[in-house]
Amino acid sequence: MKTIVKPRKLSLVLAATLFVGSTLAQAAETIKVGVLHSLSGTMAISETTLKDTVLMLVDEQNKKGGLLGKQLEAVVVDPASNWPLFAEKARELIAKEKVAVTFGCWTSVSRKSALPVFEELNGLLFYPVQYEGEESSKNVFYTGAAPNQQAIPAVDYLMNDLSVKRWVLAGTDYVYPRTTNKILEAYLKAKGVAPEDIMINYTPFGHSDWQSIVSDIKKFGSAGKKTAVVSTINGDANVPFYKELGNQGISAESIPVVAFSVGEEELSGIDTKPLVGHLAAWNYFMSVDAPANDAFIKQWQTFIKNPKRVTNDPMEAHVIGFNMWVKAVEKAGTTDTDAVEKAMIGLEVPNMTGGIAKMLPNHHLTKPVLIGEIQEDGQFEVVWKTDGLVPGDAWSDYLEGSKDIEADWVTLKCGNYNTKTKKCSGQNYE
Repeated sequence: MKTIVKPRKLSLVLAATLFVGSTLAQAAETIKVGVLHSLSGTMAISETTLKDTVLMLVDEQNKKGGLLGKQLEAVVVDPASNWPLFAEKARELIAKEKVAVTFGCWTSVSRKSALPVFEELNGLLFYPVQYEGEESSKNVFYTGAAPNQQAIPAVDYLMNDLSVKRWVLAGTDYVYPRTTNKILEAYLKAKGVAPEDIMINYTPFGHSDWQSIVSDIKKFGSAGKKTAVVSTINGDANVPFYKELGNQGISAESIPVVAFSVGEEELSGIDTKPLVGHLAAWNYFMSVDAPANDAFIKQWQTFIKNPKRVTNDPMEAHVIGFNMWVKAVEKAGTTDTDAVEKAMIGLEVPNMTGGIAKMLPNHHLTKPVLIGEIQEDGQFEVVWKTDGLVPGDAWSDYLEGSKDIEADWVTLKCGNYNTKTKKCSGQNYE
């Protein structure tokens, strides 16, 4: 039986067909950029701003004409501070949404959850936060600090400039604090610090009852030796932690705290009185006087439509990573993961503190290291900085089993090459 389509029906069918075809063509004309940051849960205090940073960068690039003749399209998902959900959302971005690149994760447990997905599906992740090292994946560019670009210099500052003799290593109970403190413990002992002068404590995400822990810290610091806290406490647990320090009369003069996860964003909107004088170690502070930083702050506050919004270190890392990705895509002439990964190595873009960030063969950056003192207005006064840029080291020089490992995706074509056995024990180029 032959089906006859009447003229009106025929026009409707053609219109629908043209609409579907136009929609598909329009989708093909955009380059999708994945955004994998928690917008709810304990890490939303830190990660929501990073989502907005990527949206700003996408918007700016589109105003410049896009990339490879196409507009960029941000695809935002919310892993909700649920670590297994990061893997599920990463798969959604790569397999379903077909993103060309993803900017995301904060905690190392979220990155490690998503990492196998990026490697399996050959996706590309730009990770913008300080981390514990001990990793170099072909599919990840680490634009935050490695331990030798934050934790080690911070300890050196406390030891050399503040004459600290006793050490409290306090962290949230997950991979980044545990591995970082393992490195720091080994480093301190190598510097002659006795085991009894090192106190280590871990608390869950979102921990709120700090009374007994701070009491223990106060007691540990009363032994007649200068004591400091090296804090890898993450997320919203920092607010009650610092408040309890103030409640128990622990000042920056008596027991200074140097934090690796407290920046301008975490300090905005809270009472900073208990925090004044305490320290943070980062590679960028909003207070740095540099033309590039002035432009960055103005761009951010204009985009977010709020002249009081602050900038911070992981935001700068996303700016550097995004600008490098754009240059790599232009250099490669494609968004293909393998081509972009190779084009990334050796690229240089300005950082926001007046220097140049360079992507190294181990997928880490060169960075300055800054120590800042918390002020009443929630900003930081820089009290110490490195003379030049520090190249990121993927593998610690202070851990057995790590100090012989090298990451090099250009010459060795491997992220964990053992210089003694001359073997690559993990992911590598075939």
